[in-house]
Amino acid sequence: MSVSSSNAADVRVQSRTTHTAFVIALSVALLGTLLPIETAQAQAKMARAVVDTSGPTQLIETSANAMVAEIEARRAELRKDPTKLDALVERILLPNFDVDHAARLVLGKHWRTATPQQRQRFIDAFYGSLMSNYGDALLEFTGDRIKVLPTPVAPDATSAVVRTEVKRSNGQKIPVNYSLRKTEAGWKVWDVVIEGISYVKSFREDFGAEIDAKGLDAVIQRLETQSRRGTGSGGSPKGAASRP
Repeated sequence: MSVSSSNAADVRVQSRTTHTAFVIALSVALLGTLLPIETAQAQAKMARAVVDTSGPTQLIETSANAMVAEIEARRAELRKDPTKLDALVERILLPNFDVDHAARLVLGKHWRTATPQQRQRFIDAFYGSLMSNYGDALLEFTGDRIKVLPTPVAPDATSAVVRTEVKRSNGQKIPVNYSLRKTEAGWKVWDVVIEGISYVKSFREDFGAEIDAKGLDAVIQRLETQSRRGTGSGGSPKGAASRP
């Protein structure tokens, strides 16, 4: 019995660690930059820059410049008021992450039987809970921990994988690959694969088992409770960015 309890604890710790890594990596996809930000003038200029969604590498680099500039200039303010960090992520990161497509894949078979209201509530609650649980980790991130590798993309390509290396605190480098798809609004990130483990697949397995046992509404309610943003009368997080 003690061995079984120990194994269960190990699984819970491993699951939480994996999910934390996924959230950080999703943000790193749009935070990682190879260019140091050295002056307040450069920071302000980058923050005002328009994010370039014309290509996978361009998307990551221009989003990175804007997000890192904001964090460097407002780190103390954002740490003091988490809702401002949420707003920053919604303004810069979420428009460049295909949350609807990723959520559809995460729900898997349950997406087909979910109502439109359940689908939108799940999307909002899922990403709200991720920010609530792990969003503060963004404030500790610095651009020197990621290296974006060259990503050749054909002019007519509709999907791409951007390969990167992320340096852990102990100096170890791990491969992190980002899957992107070309949409009418430009390129968007929809999955992250860390050392061969897919973010979408991992969450699909976790949520699938919980939905089978408790039902989709129960899972959505749990996620909404975890989200520090709260929900309005319509079930969407207050201040949530509108979906395309």
